[in-house]
Amino acid sequence: MRGPDEKHGEVFSYVPLENRIPRDHPLRRIRPMVDRGLNEMWTHFETLYAGRGRPSIAPERLLRALLLQALYSIRSETQLMEQLDYNLLYRWFVGLNPDDPVWDVTVFTKNRERLMAGEVSQRLLEAVLRQAGEHDLLSEEHFTVDGTLIQAWASRKSFAPKEKPPEKGSGSGGKKLLRDTHESKSDPEARLYKKSAAGESRPSYLGHLLMENRNGLVMAACATQCSTSAEREAALAMLDQRGRSPDQVNEQTRLITVGADKLYQEKEFITGLRERQVIPHVAEYEPNPHWPNWLTNQERQDPGYAISQRKRKLIEKVFGWAKLDSILRQVKVRGVKKVNWLFRLLATAANLVRLVKLIPAV
Repeated sequence: MRGPDEKHGEVFSYVPLENRIPRDHPLRRIRPMVDRGLNEMWTHFETLYAGRGRPSIAPERLLRALLLQALYSIRSETQLMEQLDYNLLYRWFVGLNPDDPVWDVTVFTKNRERLMAGEVSQRLLEAVLRQAGEHDLLSEEHFTVDGTLIQAWASRKSFAPKEKPPEKGSGSGGKKLLRDTHESKSDPEARLYKKSAAGESRPSYLGHLLMENRNGLVMAACATQCSTSAEREAALAMLDQRGRSPDQVNEQTRLITVGADKLYQEKEFITGLRERQVIPHVAEYEPNPHWPNWLTNQERQDPGYAISQRKRKLIEKVFGWAKLDSILRQVKVRGVKKVNWLFRLLATAANLVRLVKLIPAV
């Protein structure tokens, strides 16, 4: 017998929100890792907020919501709030009850500066890495560096001459470059840049990652303005962040290896690695008079060189996931500081997706 299409409004729901989430859903394994990292930051959150006044939206909930945006490739915070209003899975992950009202979208704008000042995305990345270390998933000896182009929230048409260009340019010998004479009216810190000769120059930033080679987990991340030397400078800065600056190493410091592509085959960068007790496993050019190679025969014949060159391709999986399955292809925040903060949060989300597959198998 055909059932009737009756519509009865229910006054109460007796099914707990926890029971509506499938037991094998990936978010069930991600949520405890995120909560543990946020609990470690509880004292830090206390220092970021005033002790009096009206209660704000909990920063833990804001961060869980932003991680959802990265995990499910939600294109804007406005759409995130719309989906959070009716999606019970999202409400459960963020920590909202079924009847709780969603926030106004401007809550992200008002709190982003506070979270950026507290380096919250960096602290959350480190907290997730500590959990990976407890399961012996991190390599402390073999790493890879690479960079990717991030399209800015601006267009080529928005570039116009500066009202007061500098008298001396930033190019070789004080030559004035386009970035010295023009800037975008939409995002003044974005620069026209391209990584391939056949590509089109677009307003962009550069994202940089330091990855460990055992399981392809991101150890450090940052975003910078575009330049021809930005990737090499960022790689050395990320190594310094991991305690490998020239002032911190000595003869007893354990050697590590860093793999990279041909873009990093540059004398100053190779020298900088050696000063940090790092063995360079950088891809080399075919012998030619225009692009010299700077590795020694001992570094070139190191047994781990070929392994590093195979492993370094794992970093492309992170970039591919962030651009194709997440929100990195074109960021909707303006300014290098905001892009840098968001890029670290995306690196944390990428690690969480990877850990879901790794931790149960340990």
